[in-house]
Amino acid sequence: MAPLFYDDVTVGDQIPRLTVTVDETQMFFFSAATYNGHRIHYDKEWARSVEGYDDVLVQGPLQAALLARALGDWIGGRGRLASFSVQNRAIAYPGQRLDFGGHVTGKRLTDRGSGLVDLDIAGRRDDTVLMPGTATVELPRRGTPS
Repeated sequence: MAPLFYDDVTVGDQIPRLTVTVDETQMFFFSAATYNGHRIHYDKEWARSVEGYDDVLVQGPLQAALLARALGDWIGGRGRLASFSVQNRAIAYPGQRLDFGGHVTGKRLTDRGSGLVDLDIAGRRDDTVLMPGTATVELPRRGTPS
């Protein structure tokens, strides 16, 4: 993928969507890596009988990490994530198709010669917004050294 430059981004641009179907093995390893022992993410019987859900739930922090991955894939190696804020608003179950993406809402130059790009971002399941948020990425301008 070609590097992304501030000069090539326009307000209204969509970032490429990342589509993921999280499975229970991925959820187990994410819980282990983040030291999250909440049984709602790995024990189906607990999730059903104690918590009242149909199945185990995909972790909110895993969804946030996937959303950040979508941004990182878009900005490439020369950009950086300057700010990131999300809210977990709805549940997701393993095996569901989840989409992560967003669109450009603003641009401004920094005094360092780079550019900041503001985004509205979201994780979705079909038409349901699971995780709305905002982010700002810093991108190099064309002609700046690597």
